[in-house]
This record gives sequence, C-alpha cells and structure tokens, in this order.
Amino acid sequence: MSADVAVNVENLTIAFGAFKAVDDISFCVEAGEIFGFLGANGAGKTTCIRAICGLLSPTAGKITVAGRNVADDLMAIKTLVGYMSQRFTLYPDLTVRENIAFAGALRKMPARRILARSKELFRFTGFSYPQDTLVQNLSGGVKQEVALCASLLHDPAIIFLDEPTAGVSPASRARFWNLIKQLSAAGKTVFVTTHYMDEAEQCGRVSLMQTGRIAALDTPQNLKAANFPHPLYEISPSPAAESDFAAALAASGAGPVRPWGLRYHLEEQNADLWRKFSAERAGQFSQRRIAPTLEDVFLKLVGGGAA
Repeated sequence: MSADVAVNVENLTIAFGAFKAVDDISFCVEAGEIFGFLGANGAGKTTCIRAICGLLSPTAGKITVAGRNVADDLMAIKTLVGYMSQRFTLYPDLTVRENIAFAGALRKMPARRILARSKELFRFTGFSYPQDTLVQNLSGGVKQEVALCASLLHDPAIIFLDEPTAGVSPASRARFWNLIKQLSAAGKTVFVTTHYMDEAEQCGRVSLMQTGRIAALDTPQNLKAANFPHPLYEISPSPAAESDFAAALAASGAGPVRPWGLRYHLEEQNADLWRKFSAERAGQFSQRRIAPTLEDVFLKLVGGGAA
C-alpha cells in the first residue's frame, strides 16, 4: 500500500443482526485529502467512521489507518486519529478550560502539553472568549470550534468530523470550512460527513452512500460530468399551465425530469422531442440551461427516481 494512503477500507461490512448498516464497501483516502461522505440519515456514514476509529468491530472486512491494521493495533490508531462526533461531545456545565483539560486527560497528556496545545488551537480557530466561560453559554458555531480543538488536542494526523456544522449558522459553517481547508493545507487528512451540498462541493472527493453501500465516489467535478453528459435545463411553468405541466413534461420523452421546488430540472436526452414539446407548449413556460450541481447528482443517484 502507498505511504500516501491515510485510510484504506476493504470489503467492510457491519451488521446488527440481519440488518447491514454498512454493506461490503471499499475505498481509500489519500493523506492530506478532504474526503466527504454524503448521504441521508441511516445511510451508514457514522457507522463506517466509528469502525475506522476502532469504536465498532466490523462484521467482515479490513481497515488500515496510516498502514496500521485497526483490528491489530487499536491503541496506536487512537493516537493517530481525532474524532468529532455528530452529537455534541463537550460537557455544557463545564467551562471551556475544563472541557479541554478533560479531553487531554483522556489522552493521558501532561498538563503542560495540554496548556501549550490549547493555546495553539485557540489561536488557530480564533477563539476569543474567556476560557472560564461555561460551554452552555457559547453559540452553536463557537461550541463546534471548541469541540474541534478538543479533537485536535493530541495533534492527530487524521481527523474525522461527523456532520460538524449541523445546526449552526451559514456564517459559522463558512468559518468552520475555512479551518478544515487550513488543516488540509497543513498536511492533515480530513474525513467529513455532511448533509450540505455546498460543503460537499469543497471536498477533494465525495462518496455518495445509500443504505450502507457506496453509490458513487469521485471528485465533485467528475461526478457531475459523468452523471450529466446531456444538457440540463431548469423549467419554470406559468401559473396557468401548472395543472398538467409536470405530467406533460415527463410524457414528452425529452429526458428525465425531476421536481425542483416550484420548477423542474430536465436532462435533455432527445433534442428533437424537446423542440417538439417546446413548440407545443410555447408561452407556457420559461427555460434556462444550467450547470449540474452535486444536489442534482445526489437526487439522481440516491434521492429517488425521476419522473
């Protein structure tokens, strides 16, 4: 295996009785990469991360982290990885300083090292609140930044962030992703799960998960190009045409149609039929050609079929 591979997963299966939360998946993550797991709740993202971190035992398959087998060298793995759970992992009735000290004590870090690292990490995140502030009195975005500091305290090479920006403001999300990019630029490998398509666009590669399996894995650009080789149009029907427009558009044969709010996205796979429909329904809708997004890819592959 290449020394540049940070995480390698081979034929991983995790079953709970008859239910397979993760079903025979394989992938690798390069050192320094921002790798995204995209999928609905229950797709298997968190279960997979917990197995990579050694928190769950696989039913089958092999996981290596920085060349070490997780099953054989668990204690070494714990020094290599940092894990920020999707559930808030700090204690709200403790201060920031107490939470950081507790996280360091769990890692058996000397008090002097905890103090030095916390100063480094607070500078890195821009944390400016008094460290005697109770965590429960911080905003959601600042709490997540403190949780990130706690997960980075022992200076891991690989950081797992499980939906790190869920429930925080758009400004806090943007700030947090700036920190993620800085970690990657510093050589850290960042493995992140998210529900936000704009966040997935910022990953080097993205794995789309569905019911425990990988539906697709590639760069955002390649995923869009591979899944939308034909022109994509956004269609907006006039109010007078709405009653039968969706059915007529789907029946036109011009290509797959997907609802998009009050509009529709059409993959034009038959230009002649699209021109025919446009002529027959002239004046009943407006159209514009658009570039596909990861949300289009997700809905096509994972989020349900087209009309």
